[in-house]
Amino acid sequence: MKKWKSSLLGLTLLSLTAGSFAAPQELDKVVTIVNDSVILQSDVDAMLKTVQMNAASQNQPLPSNDILTEQVMEKLIIETLQLQQAEQFGIRIDDTRLDQAISQLAKERQMTVPQLQQMLSDNGLSYAMFREQMRRDMTASEARTIQVRRRINILPQEVETLAEQLNKQTQQGVKYSVSHIQLRIGEDATAVQRDEVLNQAQELVKELRGGADFANLAYSYSKGPKALQGGEWGWMRKEEMPTIFADQIKSNGKGAIIGPFRSGVGYHILKVNDVQGLETISVTEVKARHILLKTSVILSDEGAQRQLEQTRQAILKGDQNFADAAQVLSADPGSAANGGELGWQTPDIYVPEFKDKVETLPIGTISEPFKTVHGWHIVEVLKRRDVDRTDAAVKNRAYRILFSRKFNEEAQAWLQELRAGAYIEQPEDDNDQG
Repeated sequence: MKKWKSSLLGLTLLSLTAGSFAAPQELDKVVTIVNDSVILQSDVDAMLKTVQMNAASQNQPLPSNDILTEQVMEKLIIETLQLQQAEQFGIRIDDTRLDQAISQLAKERQMTVPQLQQMLSDNGLSYAMFREQMRRDMTASEARTIQVRRRINILPQEVETLAEQLNKQTQQGVKYSVSHIQLRIGEDATAVQRDEVLNQAQELVKELRGGADFANLAYSYSKGPKALQGGEWGWMRKEEMPTIFADQIKSNGKGAIIGPFRSGVGYHILKVNDVQGLETISVTEVKARHILLKTSVILSDEGAQRQLEQTRQAILKGDQNFADAAQVLSADPGSAANGGELGWQTPDIYVPEFKDKVETLPIGTISEPFKTVHGWHIVEVLKRRDVDRTDAAVKNRAYRILFSRKFNEEAQAWLQELRAGAYIEQPEDDNDQG
């Protein structure tokens, strides 16, 4: 292991110093090894600057550098593990999608992209590094979505039961803005250690009820998934929250502090930041059809893309019918039998690349061939419709609520398993982690 470690560090330093003998300069260094990847000091520094910039823009105080660096390091480790999963799936975020995401981010901050670039520069962040961090975030998110989807099993009777409950309600529901602190208890913790965590949680609740800043305490103490956002989960209906949240929020109003309460991973504290009254149910459904080709040892990416483009041109010229081509070529047996038709669906059920196509394609237009984790596709949007009646959308909404709830729970479980099974080591220390 030491020989492997030395070789890895040597290659990293060599790549950083190649062609740099003319003038002495400070070298980047490896701070953590995560399986076969490394986290560099420059990665840590860049994320620290980003967190500090975001906190400054919101006038949010931050904990000490030691605590903040620990939080950032944990985020980078989890991100690296997800990027390794993304590499196995062949997930790539192209420049077009990246530019769209950055434009959307600038719009949310009520600024133009050049203004965003200037803000980054003023805070010592290069735009190129910011772009790559955005690409990493998007790639990690997509890998997480793919893996967690596979773990979610929603039974028809679950949808029916929830749909019946929703039918008894109006089309409107209360939404909560909540923040969260999680204090973790190790699997091998003694009774004394568990009591210490409980006492710490009770003390934090006392401070919060005395007027302490929730976000600052979350930055300092929370081990939850939103620690670097000051514990903020944003706006959610109770049906969309993790179950442990929804079970605790009763008729609590704005400013309520809830907890501490126990779960399998430790103790939790919630704050209700605000409450909104009513929200109208409205969904857009899309009726589309597609042809799917899956790559294999016989059919390469280039071959699948070329074959679909030839099929597309034949359909456009009128030499071939879309439905007939789908029945002959498509590797999606469920839709192929129906001429490629997927029926009326909300775009959210599709993987990101497919969702983007069915949301943006003009009706009647056949897309260029594009790739998802399932293979290569061409897709045509046949119709769109807005559904704002509860009786028409209730089952779809019930499914999405169940999916959202289970996704949050399964995502946490998957990330914990991913980290527990990883080889993690800090080169400065003799003791391995992970």
